[in-house]
Amino acid sequence: MLDTAHEVYTPEGVALRLPAAGPVPRALAWGIDFCIRMALLMVCSMVFGVLGSAGMGFYLVCMFIVVWLYPIVCEGMFDGQTPGKRVLHLRVISSDGAPVGWLAACVRNLMRTVDMLPFGYACGLLSGLLDPSGRRLGDLVAGTLVVHVLQYRGSIQLLGDLHAARPLQPLLPSEQAAVVAFAERVGQLTPERRIELADIASVATGATGAAGVQQLLGISNWLLGKH
Repeated sequence: MLDTAHEVYTPEGVALRLPAAGPVPRALAWGIDFCIRMALLMVCSMVFGVLGSAGMGFYLVCMFIVVWLYPIVCEGMFDGQTPGKRVLHLRVISSDGAPVGWLAACVRNLMRTVDMLPFGYACGLLSGLLDPSGRRLGDLVAGTLVVHVLQYRGSIQLLGDLHAARPLQPLLPSEQAAVVAFAERVGQLTPERRIELADIASVATGATGAAGVQQLLGISNWLLGKH
């Protein structure tokens, strides 16, 4: 039932550890989405109820949209997040760390019909407990993974604004991993701690202080192929 880390390797050979979500937070997110869908269906029933038997057809269409298309559309349009996943800080991504696509979102959600068998999501729960990354059958078929969104995600958006910078000297694989890990966790660190860690890599960055931090983040972009 514990959350685990899913490790993937970039084309440059850098190991990235993705914080895979376990069954408990995923179940809570599903519960939130379930309540939202029930509320939407209740509103639809009241709106179309005034039409009598003529409104039944419209209600059935709305039921199909809410039950089946709701998770697909949310995950496809909102970076792998339904409202429930957003509240629990979860996100669906591809197993290689890339954003989830529309096809994968469709497959993983349609596979819920299998995950729910024989009752109470028993197959999905069993699959999640047996898989090292907590993936249910739908995730295994679609090649997706549910991960925790780092709370400091917004603070590391500056990586996208930095130009990639080549290190002044070749880095060993372990050093490359350390640089990428620094960039992933920079939002958790105080400014003083960032500078302290970046100064250790001054031989590769050629800078110290705040400039060294920026240069180290640029090297991380270069390692990840963000030129």
